[in-house]
Amino acid sequence: MSAIRLLVLNAVRQHGRAHGYQVRSDLEYWGAHEWSNAKPGSVYHALKQMAKQGLLLAHEIAPSTAGGPPRTEYEITGHGDEEYLRLLRAALVSYGQKPDVLVAALGGMVDLPRAEVVSLLKERLRSIGAWRSTVTGYYTPEEGPAQLGHIGEIMNYWVHSADFGAEWTEGLIGRIEGGAYVFAGEAGEPFVGVLKDGAVNPYATGERHPGDRL
Repeated sequence: MSAIRLLVLNAVRQHGRAHGYQVRSDLEYWGAHEWSNAKPGSVYHALKQMAKQGLLLAHEIAPSTAGGPPRTEYEITGHGDEEYLRLLRAALVSYGQKPDVLVAALGGMVDLPRAEVVSLLKERLRSIGAWRSTVTGYYTPEEGPAQLGHIGEIMNYWVHSADFGAEWTEGLIGRIEGGAYVFAGEAGEPFVGVLKDGAVNPYATGERHPGDRL
């Protein structure tokens, strides 16, 4: 699964309608350029590709009187909303060694009902346990990594990663069951995770795409 699709759909969905530079700024605001493949070029490419696939609707906005190229704004479609929620559910359940997909899903988990998120995270716990069992089928943690030479350190790392993943997931489940955050369908003000148009992005890299303007 590609984290970039989930991230971009999430940003556009929260704005309602957004241009490429807004989406890129949101992803930088979330730090996604550090922990995922959400680089400037991949963000613009994802927007164009998902527009071709019918997940986003592209609107060409006339250039300003000062000149410059027209700006494209994107809006999520019904098909795009279904794809976003499908990716979100899959990311909360699946377990792998790359954290970007899970981190992307955490940014959108409140778009699902609370009970469903808890259920998905419990399924994730089962996935972690199953994956850990595949490692311990070749490696016995109690005997230590030396049993396999220095290669045993790899197995040792995976086991510790799985154990940490399970502990962290259990903690998140506990916080959600304890009433943390506002989820879909609940009363209260949901947290706004995107920047307002024209807001200063404290994590901006300073680079701009030539086809975009604020």
